Amino acid sequence: MGDYVQMLTAALHCLDPERAHRLAIRGLGMGLVPRRRKDGWAKLSTDLAGLKLPNPLGLAAGFDKNAEAIVGLAKVGFGWLEVGTITPKLQTGNPKPRIFRLPTDRALINRLGFNNQGLDAAARRLAQRNPDHGVIGANIGANRDAEDPIKDYVTCLDRLYPLADYFTINVSSPNTPGLRDLQGKERLTRLLAALIERRATLQRGSASGKPLFLKIAPDLAPDDEIDVAEVAHGQEIDGLIIANTTLDRPDHLRDSAKSETGGLSGRPVFQRSTAQIGRFYDMIGSKLPLIGVGGVESGETAYAKIKAGASALQIYTGFIYGGPGLIPTILDDLDRRLVTDGFSALKEAVGSASGDNSSPPARE
Repeated sequence: MGDYVQMLTAALHCLDPERAHRLAIRGLGMGLVPRRRKDGWAKLSTDLAGLKLPNPLGLAAGFDKNAEAIVGLAKVGFGWLEVGTITPKLQTGNPKPRIFRLPTDRALINRLGFNNQGLDAAARRLAQRNPDHGVIGANIGANRDAEDPIKDYVTCLDRLYPLADYFTINVSSPNTPGLRDLQGKERLTRLLAALIERRATLQRGSASGKPLFLKIAPDLAPDDEIDVAEVAHGQEIDGLIIANTTLDRPDHLRDSAKSETGGLSGRPVFQRSTAQIGRFYDMIGSKLPLIGVGGVESGETAYAKIKAGASALQIYTGFIYGGPGLIPTILDDLDRRLVTDGFSALKEAVGSASGDNSSPPARE
């Protein structure tokens, strides 16, 4: 059945990207994928902000926006899953076409615009999840027409708090006007403070609240990176996801779709996002975990992000191109690399290449 799935993945690439994605979601929602091991790599098990992961490789938000495909995705071998981005109200997103493949560059450009079925639909499906599905997080955002974006984030946290294991605060999508402004120091401080205060109420006497992660853009200026690090540490969130898609267009892109507007993901953002992980690890890596995303498509790229400072990983574009069989392939290779380098556990390798990445200049 594994060969069949690979053939089906190739066939889907002959279709319009958004139609192919819908068909993949339907198939995964029905569980039409062979079950693969996800806990057979003893060295790869890890603790992420209190979340016990059988392996560090998770599915990034944006693939299963409405929590429709959990049944199938839980079989693929991921150590954890993230659904969303979820907004309070249903949102159709930007006009089509809005997803573009760059196969030569092993990349995608999207300008979807937080298209999703809204909070009620996601909550209904997450309420039906099975414990066997493992760790599942919810990526939350604000509606495009929100008068008070902070209120939208708090509304999502309120509704989903009993249903998800962690929450990612998405302030870094380039496809919602004004959203990235929430990464500014003053507005980010107010947003995180509001969410942390609400979490304290929702946890109702538990020893600790469910983790809150912040997903940032790869296009931050050096001073903005310092601001984000200071706010993240000061507000005591539980981790940073580095990084979202980029608006940059590297000179080496070859596919004609490179001229499309939207966020670029996949192989071309690997160097940029990995260097950013290294800089944040040098600033605050000992204080909170970093999650690496952007160009993960092999054991080599996964290991590079771990060594730069990532405690866990997420994949999206690599999964689109490589299909379900890529996940155990990456984990097998990552396990071998740990053995080769003499590490007995994943956490020993985290940040082992610290100092190899360029850091932002000190603020004057």
